[in-house]
Amino acid sequence: MRVINEDFRQLYLSDIVIEVVNLSRATYREASELKKQLDDLIKNNYKKIIVDINQCEFIDSTFLGVLVLSLKSSAKIGGDIRLVKPDEVVKALMEKAGTLNVFNMYDNLEEAIKSFEIRGEHNYYLGEGSPILA
Repeated sequence: MRVINEDFRQLYLSDIVIEVVNLSRATYREASELKKQLDDLIKNNYKKIIVDINQCEFIDSTFLGVLVLSLKSSAKIGGDIRLVKPDEVVKALMEKAGTLNVFNMYDNLEEAIKSFEIRGEHNYYLGEGSPILA
């Protein structure tokens, strides 16, 4: 485990990296730090990334944009970024922004981790088919 700062924490589980966002309000002020963290992971060829935003009660458009751009970058190397349980307010914002269906989202971390055991993962940006159970 490597601690980034009090707002973000990275956990490593085999070939999966979990980026835990310890913020109730994720805004443009923290977006650049998240972008740097995710860009570094993608640059280092981590293809299975989970961003745990279950503590976020609010995410602004800049922070959401970082998640979308990072998903796009991850797709270019054959990876995926999955989200853990955004708050209902966050889900509503994502729906309004048209990004709700862009991400694979899970109710808890365990489900997100297990989702990477599925072969033929669906990736919105690559336009690949639906998941096939292993």
